[in-house]
Parts: sequence; structure tokens; C-alpha cells
Amino acid sequence: MIAIHTADAPFADPPRLVALVNLRWEAAEDAYVLLHPGGPIRLNASAGAILARCDGTLPERTIVAQLEEEFDASGIADEVRGFLLTAHEEGWIV
Repeated sequence: MIAIHTADAPFADPPRLVALVNLRWEAAEDAYVLLHPGGPIRLNASAGAILARCDGTLPERTIVAQLEEEFDASGIADEVRGFLLTAHEEGWIV
């Protein structure tokens, strides 16, 4: 699969977690935890739901569609894009 980079999306589409980052569901915390060299980060529900889909197989538009269905929401593409940009800046996704 070819990674697509556009001027407004420096991350690959479909996005994926970088090799040094691991996302794990922690039942005791009822949340996803992002494990990376800087230490663990407990994610809120929406951040966890987005990163759980960043496996390199789902394009951004599919991630948005799945989240809109899961959270019974619409018009969240800009928020998802904003989080993906932040995740890229933090070095969590490519």
C-alpha cells in the first residue's frame, strides 16, 4: 500500500502507529493507554477510539465514518483530523 501525504496531512493515509508506540486496553482503568518512550499516557475515549483504528489499514475517511457510527455523531471529521495532526506532531503516528 502506498502512503499518501498531502500538504495539510503530514501523516500517511491510512495512518498507523509508529514502531516505538504501543496502544493497550487497560481494563483496570477502563481506558486505552498509549505506551511510548516518554512514558504511558491514559487516553480519553475518543482519543483511544481514534488511535485504535490507526493500524495502517483504514483510511482517515473510514476512521471518521466508523467513529460517527460508534459515537452516534456527525460532522466530526475536523476534530478527528485535528487529533491525527496532534498525534503525528507527538510522534505517535506516521
